[in-house]
Amino acid sequence: QVQLQESGPGLVKPSQTLSLTCTVSGGSITANYDYWSWIRQPPGKGLEWMGAIAASGSTYYSPSLESRTSISRDTSKNQFALQLNSVTPEDTAVYYCARGQGLGGSSWSEYDYWGHGTQVTVSS
Repeated sequence: QVQLQESGPGLVKPSQTLSLTCTVSGGSITANYDYWSWIRQPPGKGLEWMGAIAASGSTYYSPSLESRTSISRDTSKNQFALQLNSVTPEDTAVYYCARGQGLGGSSWSEYDYWGHGTQVTVSS
């Protein structure tokens, strides 16, 4: 059973960098053709796919966030991470990490394992 757990600060100041880590257990982030994604849900809005890192190490980003987003991984710890630069209050959301067996983007049925989500608030 694959499990994902998000971690990171719950409060970030405007213009700073949001940094989150997803720790994966029960499966390797380098295995098969899996894609490991970051997805967020602002209050009162739907899910938004932010980007992914493939088992191969290749990265993919939402065009709307690409200029501010970086996804990386630490294979020794079986973790992948999100950095979102120059945050504003509009980046306030619940942030999820998830596994897809393809590059699902916003096709939510493609994701078979999700973390519980972590609330991040952008406020001074």
